[in-house]
Amino acid sequence: MDEKRSVAFHTLGCKLNFSETSTLSRMLENEGFEKKDFDDKADVYVINTCSVTDNADKECRQLVRRIQRKAPESLVVITGCYAQLKSKEIAEIEGVDLVLGAAEKFNIAQHLKELTKNDSAKICSCDISEVSGFNSSFSINDRTRTFLKVQDGCDYNCSFCTIPLARGKSRSDTITNVVNNVEQLASTGVKEIVLTGVNLGDFGKGTLGNKKHEENFLELVSALESVEGIERYRISSIEPNLLTNEIIELVANSDKFMPHFHIPLQSGSNSILALMRRRYKRELYAERVKLIKTLMPHCAIGVDVIVGFPGETEAHFNETFQFLHDLDISYLHVFTYSERPNTLAVEMKGVVPVNIRHERNKKLRNLSFMKMSEHTRRHIGETRKVLFEANQKSGMMEGYTDNYIKINAPYKTEWVNEIVDWTI
Repeated sequence: MDEKRSVAFHTLGCKLNFSETSTLSRMLENEGFEKKDFDDKADVYVINTCSVTDNADKECRQLVRRIQRKAPESLVVITGCYAQLKSKEIAEIEGVDLVLGAAEKFNIAQHLKELTKNDSAKICSCDISEVSGFNSSFSINDRTRTFLKVQDGCDYNCSFCTIPLARGKSRSDTITNVVNNVEQLASTGVKEIVLTGVNLGDFGKGTLGNKKHEENFLELVSALESVEGIERYRISSIEPNLLTNEIIELVANSDKFMPHFHIPLQSGSNSILALMRRRYKRELYAERVKLIKTLMPHCAIGVDVIVGFPGETEAHFNETFQFLHDLDISYLHVFTYSERPNTLAVEMKGVVPVNIRHERNKKLRNLSFMKMSEHTRRHIGETRKVLFEANQKSGMMEGYTDNYIKINAPYKTEWVNEIVDWTI
């Protein structure tokens, strides 16, 4: 490049995507690119996509149209899960110049050196079965909490999910490399690291170029306990069948791992769980919650739930609602089922009307509000440690307690990225 070019990023989807976007940004800055805000005019726009729901697909298209209106001469690059799943479809969107699949995402700098504005988009992708490497990623300078990717891909075959098609087989970083990354992050002043992955509890598979578990997640979290400089860790999301008693006990006895779990459930009906091809029943899920709450009564537990899955009758939904109502959990992430091509669920009978899906979503979101309110109420009057973040909104700042209660306070510069004792 003869002159310095500018680049702007936009991320759709999960914490894993945020960690990868941050890494891509650093790679391009090291190549001489100037990073700009997505709302500013830039020479290159990179959209890191998700494809869990139809909304993510639509949002990607809307962002491209926005760039076209604002900066029609700029280059537009699409990467991420949507790019891997539907590369040809994305290439036909007016304004898109480059589509990078899973194997090419981290070669973005080389592709941009050769990219010019043309009438048609260039597609750089491959069969997902050929993707075998692991690219370490973490977010930094973007927010107080840093997302560190330690695992990628998934070997599960849940009937509703496209992620294995978008990210490939389960594969992991090594414990040694994760520890090195954590030490690097500690040297920058990071206080909290969120461990992320597609199937985090499957950590260890695919390390050192093979498909065997040479290491495991319990060994990883045990190793991170002894790294100096990092005060807080969170486990982003872990399957109930992979959340072992030993992991729960380690967190319960740890000063560094926060009393906070996010455990996907998806349905409180064993019949629907079977149709979803999940690897557990509701009874196991309840056992996990019970052990967590026995050892850590103050612990926050978040739950993923899908409503409107094919075959979900009113009785099945009520079963899920009551199961969640009776569980000692803290909040829900509620997803409305949407049909995804190339999944088993899209061929299933018993399609739930969209309006009923939305009604069920609203009922569970209301339940989530009640659960979080109750979780907060239990701890009123307690003094807990809060890590305050840099974002300022109308003179206020926010942070989270160790057990994931959101705190708002008048903005103080000296509190940014500091852990403060706070009476709730």
